[in-house]
Amino acid sequence: MIYAIVFLPLVGFLIAGALGPWIGVRASELVTTGFLMICAVLSWIVFFDVALGHDHGYAPIIGNWMTVGDLKVDWALRVDTLTAVMLVVVNTVSSLVHLYSIGYMHEDPDRPRFFAYLSLFTFAMLMLVTADNLVQMFFGWEGVGLASYLLIGFWYQKPSANAAAIKAFVVNRVGDFGFALGIFLVFQLTKSLGFEEVFAAVPGLAGKTIHVFGMDVDALTLATFLLFIGAMGKSAQFLLHTWLPDAMEGPTPVSALIHAATMVTAGVFMVARLSPIFEYAPATLEFVTLVGAVTAIFAATVGLVQNDIKRVIAYSTCSQLGYMFVAEGVGAYSIGVYHLFTHAFFKALLFLGAGSVIHAMHHEQDMRNMGGLRKDIPFTFAMMIIGTLALTGFPFTAGFYSKDAIIEAAFAAGEHHHMAMFAFVATVAAAGLTSFYSWRLVFMTFFGARKDHAVQTDHADEEATAAELAHADGDQTHQDHSHDHDHGHHAPHESPIVMLAPLAVLGLGALGAGIVFGKYFIGHDYDEFWKGALFTGRDNHIIHEFHDVALGVGLAPTVVMALGFAVALYFYVLKPGTAQALAKTFPRLYRFLLNKWYFDELYDFLFVRPAFALGRLFWKGGDGAIIDGFGPDGVAARVADGARLAVRLQTGYVYHYAFAMLIGVAAVVTYFIAGGLR
Repeated sequence: MIYAIVFLPLVGFLIAGALGPWIGVRASELVTTGFLMICAVLSWIVFFDVALGHDHGYAPIIGNWMTVGDLKVDWALRVDTLTAVMLVVVNTVSSLVHLYSIGYMHEDPDRPRFFAYLSLFTFAMLMLVTADNLVQMFFGWEGVGLASYLLIGFWYQKPSANAAAIKAFVVNRVGDFGFALGIFLVFQLTKSLGFEEVFAAVPGLAGKTIHVFGMDVDALTLATFLLFIGAMGKSAQFLLHTWLPDAMEGPTPVSALIHAATMVTAGVFMVARLSPIFEYAPATLEFVTLVGAVTAIFAATVGLVQNDIKRVIAYSTCSQLGYMFVAEGVGAYSIGVYHLFTHAFFKALLFLGAGSVIHAMHHEQDMRNMGGLRKDIPFTFAMMIIGTLALTGFPFTAGFYSKDAIIEAAFAAGEHHHMAMFAFVATVAAAGLTSFYSWRLVFMTFFGARKDHAVQTDHADEEATAAELAHADGDQTHQDHSHDHDHGHHAPHESPIVMLAPLAVLGLGALGAGIVFGKYFIGHDYDEFWKGALFTGRDNHIIHEFHDVALGVGLAPTVVMALGFAVALYFYVLKPGTAQALAKTFPRLYRFLLNKWYFDELYDFLFVRPAFALGRLFWKGGDGAIIDGFGPDGVAARVADGARLAVRLQTGYVYHYAFAMLIGVAAVVTYFIAGGLR
């Protein structure tokens, strides 16, 4: 069964990718989508057998991957509760994205290639989550990066899509370099890369140091720090987050697949899988908590003023990933995975719902050009409301249980964790901001007067008042399309059933996933559910402690959520001009948030321009002027100079040749006379 789950997406990729032009578009869609549906059903069966049943897991070996000296790596598929959870998340969302794409991409001529890329992405992610050693995990890790590059740049005719794909690839390479160094160090310390062997060796390495750059550093702290750098890149954490919003250049189904359940959650999964190592590196866990908390609040502030409907949801993903790392940083690994699980449903719902809105608006993504859509697309509106309620943590929705558990865990860890209280304050504040920008999206899109998106450019909100500033600072809202469309004055319309059915399934998950599975992930059935798949140290009692926090702590996220809703309602429904006045009052703050704290400009100044300058120096100065100048080009130039001189000597006049012969005879005679005198 596990072989079918892992390899059917690969088979779908090969069929659609290699045979797509011959079997046709419809066959490519049906084959890849059908295989993913089978994978999703089988994944739920594995989940019930392993996570909810009595099967403690298994790791069948496909074969030996490599043996080099002391390094022996087998290709095995590790299946335990953590793997089962990820299989459900990845294959459920991926199958629904495949189905949704049949409707969303129906106008695109390159659908076989698109569905092939989707299946390749899913296969790489499955290789990652079923890895039984760090080499196989790295293989899946890089495979996901490659597939994301192909999907983000799917519309390669657009320069902005190409730039976004390259940016995602390069930024992820920064994190992956740290991840690779961490793997090397783990092998140096344990002489193995298999999880079981590494985990067994870790307790004996506690307190040992390694000499690096003239300093003695705790070995496990350094190893886990390097591994987490990889997670920062893949999960778009603060400082390595800049690729995530630009990834919106890909088609909307790609955004749902990357940002909901697969690529960006790889870092969260990796930390959970390697919890037996991280538990012995408390300093790294402090850093994980700090980065997660800063990311949560940073992304939430930027999401407040974004105009593109997909970018708002993208920044919410970035913020929610910060929550997950906060949970793991305080040692509550199961809560982090729990939020990963619930987040997949409501975030995929929001992205696919946004795609339905974009489809209804004929590929318009700017929320300033929307409004009053709730009557035109009522089902999409209802699904977006469900997704927003879950994202903001409305009571009894999926996000309510997992997000509140993270905040409570951060507070409970405050006594023995230096960064926990900061994380608690940051996550509570981020919860309020998340509520505001989430409901702002709903109100701007579905409420108010309908705007003619073909001609309307003046809007009564803060983005309109600062339109000149936004334009001057390069604020651009991209349209999600494969080719030019005639926007015209078509009335918005509901999406086809093939796009709405996945929304309905995800809506059920966004409502019920928290209350149904909470007792297994973090409740009374914790031990029976996880069966040791997650490791917590002897002194780690956070799963029990967070249940005992004060009532006020538990109510804090709900209170700020309600406050964020009330402010958004006042700004965009009850008194729309308030946002406009606020933007006029604080134009610098608005510009600062709109330009994402100027991280892109800062990185462009610090890294991109110097890199290009250095490249031009080596290209024109080193390669062109020195190597080619003195090498092939120089030799060729001298030969050409000699040829030109020879051409001048060949005049065709006999007396010129006679004169040259006379000079030659005189030179020879002079040489012999001079030689005779000596």
